[in-house]
Amino acid sequence: MGRNRDGRREPRSSAPKRVPKLGYYFIVTDTEETEKNYLYGLRDSLSEELRDHIVIKVSQARTDKLIETCEQASIDPQYRQCWIVFDRDQVKDFDRIIAEAEHKGIRVGWSNPCIEIWFDAYFGKMPNIQVSVRCCQDFCQRFQEKTGQKYRKSDPDIYRKLNQAGDEAEAIRCAQRQWEQYDKEGERIPSRMCPCTTLHHLVDEIRRKTVT
Repeated sequence: MGRNRDGRREPRSSAPKRVPKLGYYFIVTDTEETEKNYLYGLRDSLSEELRDHIVIKVSQARTDKLIETCEQASIDPQYRQCWIVFDRDQVKDFDRIIAEAEHKGIRVGWSNPCIEIWFDAYFGKMPNIQVSVRCCQDFCQRFQEKTGQKYRKSDPDIYRKLNQAGDEAEAIRCAQRQWEQYDKEGERIPSRMCPCTTLHHLVDEIRRKTVT
């Protein structure tokens, strides 16, 4: 509440909050740069007009605090769309975190073994690599071949570069095929679904809403 000229508190405005026409995405990730830079790149790729109708906010928290951060977010639950985005990497409670988040209505964009497996999909394939360090190294080589530049996990321009050298629509199809293959085989435990990602669900949803 604010104060009037006499110093007395004034009641908070009862005016309803403005609900973004295309949704308010509150996304929590456990990394400081890679995922955040990629997701803000997605947001910034939208036209100014579209950015008036969709909000994409990315926050960072420890892996064990991802769900709690979503729950404590001071956003009206009537229109917020909460996501957590993280990698399997060395996360021991990977499956439990995903299951708990989904049980609480929080959507999850996970990557196994790491986000670079999703980045690889922009170049048409998701290599069968089980270890995140190897996955990242393999992607670094492919990224340099495709772009002529070295890959940096802290690159603030990663989203634009992936789209410029690769194909986002094909990346979504590639990731979806991989997901459906595991589902067809009856495998639904994320830590056993490698390589695989669900980050394409988030990207595809936002893209479908913002196609002009």
